[in-house]
Amino acid sequence: MTGAATWRDPAWLDPALAWARERLARLGRTVTDPPEQVHVRAWSTAVRIPTDGGVVWLKSVGAGSAQEPPLAAALGGWAPGRVLVPLAVDAGRRLLLLPDGGTTLRASGRGGDLGAWEALLADHARLQVEVAAHADEMVALDVPDLRPERLPDLAAALLADDGALLTGTPDGLDPALRDRLRTGADAYAGLCRALAAGPVPASVQHDDLHDGNVFVTGDGFRFFDWGDASVAHPFLTLLVPLRGAAAALDLPPGSPVLLRLRDAYLGPWRQFAEAAVLRELAGLALLVGPLARALTWHRILRAVHPEEAAPWQASVPGWVAESVAPGPLDGAAA
Repeated sequence: MTGAATWRDPAWLDPALAWARERLARLGRTVTDPPEQVHVRAWSTAVRIPTDGGVVWLKSVGAGSAQEPPLAAALGGWAPGRVLVPLAVDAGRRLLLLPDGGTTLRASGRGGDLGAWEALLADHARLQVEVAAHADEMVALDVPDLRPERLPDLAAALLADDGALLTGTPDGLDPALRDRLRTGADAYAGLCRALAAGPVPASVQHDDLHDGNVFVTGDGFRFFDWGDASVAHPFLTLLVPLRGAAAALDLPPGSPVLLRLRDAYLGPWRQFAEAAVLRELAGLALLVGPLARALTWHRILRAVHPEEAAPWQASVPGWVAESVAPGPLDGAAA
C-alpha cells in the first residue's frame, strides 16, 4: 500500500531518483539542480527534475494505478502525436520518466472556451479510434478490463461490498438505494449488453478526462495521466468531461451546449455508425458509466493506506448513487 509517507520516505525516493538519473544519463542528459517533489497524493507522486535539456518529471503511482507506466509507454508507441510519450518506464516499480508537456488547457486560461472543449473531445475520440485495435494488448498489459460484458458481475460484487459502500456510516450508500440497484441488476446488464452489441469497439477509457489532464500544443492536444484508465466501451469517457465542461463553462442543467460537446466527441466515430446510433450508444454509456467510475475509485483506494484513503472513500458510494441521479445530458433536447 502507498500513502504520502511512502512517497516522502528516502528509502523510496532516493532509489527512484537514482533510476531517473541513470535513465537520463542514457539519454545524454544531466540533472542540473535539486529535484523538487511538487505533487504528493496518497496514490501518486510527481517530482520535477531540472536537466540540461529542460525539465523532466518523475512520476510514480500506487498499485491501484499500476497500469499507467506500461499503458503510457504503449500509447506512446501507437499514437505518439496524441499523448505525452514517456522517456522511460519501469513497470515493475510503477515509475515513469516524462518530458515536460507544457501548459494544460486549464492553466492556459482556455478552460472556459467552448471551442477548446469541442476540439479536446474530438481529439480524444481520434486517439481512441486509433488504438482500439490494441484493446486486447492493453488488457495483456494489465490495464483493468471494464468492457461492458464484464461490468454486470463487477458491479454486483461492488454492491455486495459493505466496506466499499461504507455501509452503516454517514457517508455510506443509502440501504434503500442499494436494494433498488440490486433489484435493477437485470436492467443494468441489459444496458451493458446493448453497448457490447453495438458497432463501436472497446478502446482505452481515460476515466478522468478534464482540462487539467491535457496539454495544449501547436497542433492539438497531448493527453496524459492514465492512472484511472481501463479498457472499456470508449463512450464511458464522456461522463467526466461533460460534467467538467458544464462547470468550466457555467452551463445550466440540460444545456444544449452539452449536446454540441457530445456530438463533437462522436464525430470521429462516424466511420462505425450513423449519428443517431452513436447518440443512442452515448446515452447508454452515460447510464452505465457511474458504476464503472465507482469501480475505478474502489480499485485505487484499495491500494492506499486506510488512514489516507479515508477522506476519499465516500467517492465509491457517491459514484454508485450517481447511477440513479440525473446525468449530464438529462433535460437536454436530443
